[in-house]
Amino acid sequence: MASVHESLYFNPMMTNGVVHANVFGIKDWVTPYKIAVLVLLNEMGRTGEGAVSLMERRRLNQLLLPLLQGPDITLSKLYKLIEESCPQLANSVQIRIKLMAEGELKDMEQFFDDLSDSFSGTEPEVHKTSVVGLFLRHMILAYSKLSFSQVFKLYTALQQYFQNGEKKTVEDADMELTSREEGERKMEKEELDVSIREEEVSCSGPLSQKQAEFFLSQQASLLKNDETKALTPASLQKELNNLLKFNPDFAEAHYLSYLNNLRVQDVFSSTHSLLHYFDRLILTGAESKSNGEEGYGRSLRYAALNLAALHCRFGHYQQAELALQEAIRIAQESNDHVCLQHCLSWLYVLGQKRSDSYVLLEHSVKKAVHFGLPYLASLGIQSLVQQRAFAGKTANKLMDALKDSDLLHWKHSLSELIDISIAQKTAIWRLYGRSTMALQQAQMLLSMNSLESVNAGVQQNNTESFAVALCHLAELHAEQGCFAAASEVLKHLKERFPPNSQHAQLWMLCDQKIQFDRAMNDGKYHLADSLVTGITALNSIEGVYRKAVVLQAQNQMSEAHQLLQKLLIHCQKIRNTEMVISVLLSVAELYWRSSSPTIALPVLLQALALSKEYRLQYLASETVLNLAFAQECGAYYYVVHVGDKASQTCRSTEKSQNEGLPLWAAGVGVCSATMFLFQLILGIPEQALSLLHMAIEPILADGAVLDKGRAMFLVAKCQVASAASYDPLKKAEALEAAIENLNEAKNYFAKVDCKEQIRDVVYFQARLYHTLGRTQERNRCAMLFRQLHQELPSHGVPLINHL
Repeated sequence: MASVHESLYFNPMMTNGVVHANVFGIKDWVTPYKIAVLVLLNEMGRTGEGAVSLMERRRLNQLLLPLLQGPDITLSKLYKLIEESCPQLANSVQIRIKLMAEGELKDMEQFFDDLSDSFSGTEPEVHKTSVVGLFLRHMILAYSKLSFSQVFKLYTALQQYFQNGEKKTVEDADMELTSREEGERKMEKEELDVSIREEEVSCSGPLSQKQAEFFLSQQASLLKNDETKALTPASLQKELNNLLKFNPDFAEAHYLSYLNNLRVQDVFSSTHSLLHYFDRLILTGAESKSNGEEGYGRSLRYAALNLAALHCRFGHYQQAELALQEAIRIAQESNDHVCLQHCLSWLYVLGQKRSDSYVLLEHSVKKAVHFGLPYLASLGIQSLVQQRAFAGKTANKLMDALKDSDLLHWKHSLSELIDISIAQKTAIWRLYGRSTMALQQAQMLLSMNSLESVNAGVQQNNTESFAVALCHLAELHAEQGCFAAASEVLKHLKERFPPNSQHAQLWMLCDQKIQFDRAMNDGKYHLADSLVTGITALNSIEGVYRKAVVLQAQNQMSEAHQLLQKLLIHCQKIRNTEMVISVLLSVAELYWRSSSPTIALPVLLQALALSKEYRLQYLASETVLNLAFAQECGAYYYVVHVGDKASQTCRSTEKSQNEGLPLWAAGVGVCSATMFLFQLILGIPEQALSLLHMAIEPILADGAVLDKGRAMFLVAKCQVASAASYDPLKKAEALEAAIENLNEAKNYFAKVDCKEQIRDVVYFQARLYHTLGRTQERNRCAMLFRQLHQELPSHGVPLINHL
């Protein structure tokens, strides 16, 4: 087929050694597939209104536009599409094409002569200016321009097209018969073989201008909004290579190739396609025709800007900075303020780790508003909000800034940025430990996206913000022990974002983290260790942290300590405060598991000070619980040797807070946490219990199930400690209340299948039942403890020794 129309399609001309290609010689030409579509249109005009029902005609009308604009398809597939809409008309079309293909050349010529009758009469069947009328006129004009040899080749191609369609129909019928005898497995193999043969005989000739433009715009829209409905990377690249084979200067095809290569993270091919795109813009003169001589410079500066963005995406920051400097230089020479604003935004992206980057960002937002660039202004505001969230600003100020950004979105109908804004609110609430608010924002985003549709029936719910919201939902459900619901969310994510899609890494990391947490709770450390490799490939910092956690659980304390110290230095360098606090908590746990609680307490106080400074409420409450657990390991040594030092730390921290750091609204401070320890150690557990109630309130409201269980376990311990001085009757009531809290803690631990914590709880319950003289309940708890203790590995310093 390529040899039939290549001369009509591509006619290069050499001028001064440069190829100025006429990308599309004519807008349309005749192919066997288009003859079949013309037969369909002709039969629809000849069929009376009574012969075809209203619903069938409506389905046919909806089918026509994709048939006219889309690429050529095989005859068997065309028959199937028509039959789904109107079986009666499909039979008529099949008979008409068969008569033409098995007849003579004059039958095809007579068919084209009769097409002109569609426009004749006072009430013609087709209007000349309609979509169908323009298609008919283009086909008639293209056929009339063909020479006799080209008409003969076209008729020969029509015969081959018909024979291939008939062959496919026969093979389908034979396959349906043999499937009953040979089984389902052989049928699938035959279907695969047929699809390969169909691809080999399909029309591989060049697309027309309209077909190419429709194909490129459709695939670009699908890549942006619904990547699962787009062609696979290999199939799309094959189609683009076939298109560029006949049109090497088709700039839009090079750009779609660039987007396709980004999907598979191919640095070389994406850079190659991007440079070719801007080269073709200059060669074809597309920019210079619309913008005068300025168009050449415009292509060059935006080429450098896009190249900088490409390098930045792949982490090549030095190359990105060089390309960005080139774009800035050309934009300044041309006085292009819009390009300079984009460059300013990318300057912030490259330098956002610097302490003064917020100044650059604020300047970028002001300039974007001044030049009427709402998209850039909104992105700048959201980046500023994200930066200030990491700096510990209050949530109300951040939400006010996002509200102003939302006003820009609704005013200028920037639906994509509305989704990004809601996804960012979800992340901010999770950062501050408000899981309920995060859940509400995520569900709001999913509800909004399900109502908004774009072209071709595509739902705009396959964007990055949608993936982020679903990942948050999966993690929130997993934290509450709803692993079945989390699995359903992840299953939906895998369907929406296949492994070869550009946002698949989000759910891959989420899935690996959930599996890791479940393995650690279940005591399957070997399984958790095998998951570390996958986590590290997706997020190196998270992977190193999880590796240290596994080593610590396996009693490899020295190796875990080395990893945590290196990670702590790195996170402090890049200002990842949330991970710094998590590492400090792990280091402290490592110390008190290694019988060094006096070293752990200052580390925990440092973590608590950071949590309060950056308003990380949930991490602050978790740190208080860790402080309470740590005191069990060295209460007497702490009071005798470290009391004065801890008091000095408390006073200095309180002084720094009074000098300007805002107070944390919903938890206990560093001084209160230290007082909690002293009160419990020095024999005043009632006051310690009242402070503990303040600390666990955020955890019970928004915390994970595992942390809720730990909090209730600690409350029970405080109740038992405070009951030591009670009279026998009141002491029995206090122990009964402690047992109720232990049952609640055990239920929390059972939700996440944390057998190690359940072992400690049932041991403590057995001791309490023994004190109360309830032998049957004591024996039941003792038996359960023995089963779990034999199943689980023991730590170097078991927690039960400190109860």
